[in-house]
Amino acid sequence: MSKIGRKPISIVGLNVDIKEQNIHYKGANASGVHHVPAELNVTTQDNKLYISIKAKDDMSQKELSSANRLWGLHRALLANELGGAVREFEKVIEINGLGYKAALAGKKMIFTLGYSHKIEKDIPVGIAVDIDKSGQKVTVRSSDKLLAGQFCSEIKALRLPEPYKGKGIKLQNEVIIRKTAGKGKK
Repeated sequence: MSKIGRKPISIVGLNVDIKEQNIHYKGANASGVHHVPAELNVTTQDNKLYISIKAKDDMSQKELSSANRLWGLHRALLANELGGAVREFEKVIEINGLGYKAALAGKKMIFTLGYSHKIEKDIPVGIAVDIDKSGQKVTVRSSDKLLAGQFCSEIKALRLPEPYKGKGIKLQNEVIIRKTAGKGKK
């Protein structure tokens, strides 16, 4: 039995319509369709969406194990989609280092990260970016959690944080394990 799959999903503030294996949703920020596999059953009750396995008794142990994995996966994917339709997901990126900063130029971000050149990065459709005055705090907002996370990881890959001084790009809630310098072999 999937521990994640059996949790209900709140659909307050959403219009949800279930047509066979397709779940149509519309919220303040986004709308879309999520397709659920044939092994799963979707019902609504008291402003909550429940996902369950259709026929547990008719399945072999291998099929049941596979269905349990699909159950948890699609519950998590659907919860992220419905959560983004109600309110946007937000990730904050910190840029640490002397002279390291980011700036907006239309639909592009320009990074100064200690290289001999500036790096330009296009902002994908569906993402909103805010940068503070210092240029060292970047806020990424999107109704799609996967898209926001992917964009943040692409930005972070431009200059990964180093363990001695902590210079580089990291997420705000990320912890960098620091090393002390000068403790080599004697």
